[in-house]
Amino acid sequence: MLKDITLGQFFPGETVIHRLDPRTKLIVMIMYITSLFIAKGFPAYTFLLVVLITCLTVSKIKPKAVLKGLKPIFIIIFLTFILNIFFIRGDTILIQYHSIIITQEGLYTAIFMALRLIMLIICTFLLTYTTSPITLTDGLERMLNPLKKIKIPVHEFTLMMSIALRMVPTLIEETDKIMSAQKSRGADFETGGLLKRAKAVLPLIIPLFISAFRRADELATAMESRCYHGGKGRTKLNVLHFSGIDFITFLIGAGFIVAVIFLGRIEI
Repeated sequence: MLKDITLGQFFPGETVIHRLDPRTKLIVMIMYITSLFIAKGFPAYTFLLVVLITCLTVSKIKPKAVLKGLKPIFIIIFLTFILNIFFIRGDTILIQYHSIIITQEGLYTAIFMALRLIMLIICTFLLTYTTSPITLTDGLERMLNPLKKIKIPVHEFTLMMSIALRMVPTLIEETDKIMSAQKSRGADFETGGLLKRAKAVLPLIIPLFISAFRRADELATAMESRCYHGGKGRTKLNVLHFSGIDFITFLIGAGFIVAVIFLGRIEI
């Protein structure tokens, strides 16, 4: 299960999506998420699903990697579907058994909410899969630069985000090593009920915290030894610039919202 968590992983490539400016990807992702929340009906959701599949195809991200990333949050998607299907009431009753009622409106809402959640997660995965953590935080820092005028430490915030993203795969790998070491000593993490499994995980917490603090201390020492002093006066090896394809992508992103609003008016 731990190996299924792909948050923070970057798959290098030379596709059009990989070459986009990180600010373009961030803004278009926000446009896509906005489109998801204003979408109504099957035509709008079908359009957004086709757009997402097209982007995954162009980026050459393997479907296996996407499905692998969805696996740890499958329970959240399932609960979202179940809660909506049973608690949304409507006029057209499909199934009624004692106090359990499933309506057509509840079924449609459950399907749309589950689809929205899946597409939202895959959209964010696509951003991290095609953008290195350093490039992503550089783009975020450039976008948040105006906040420096009101004394918000933008550079420190983005640095913290970069380190956090980079540490996710490292800590997952460390947890896997600790679990393997404890399994070799007779620990059992896979059998028994939910409570028993939760208790079995508790011995992992202390060594994992010790490892995390040790890595943080080593990172701080390395930064100090290189005379790191924050963002003021620092230059960048790769300076971000918008290109023609970025402006075309902005127009396409704006088209998402227009198309979704139009398709939402179509009744089936």
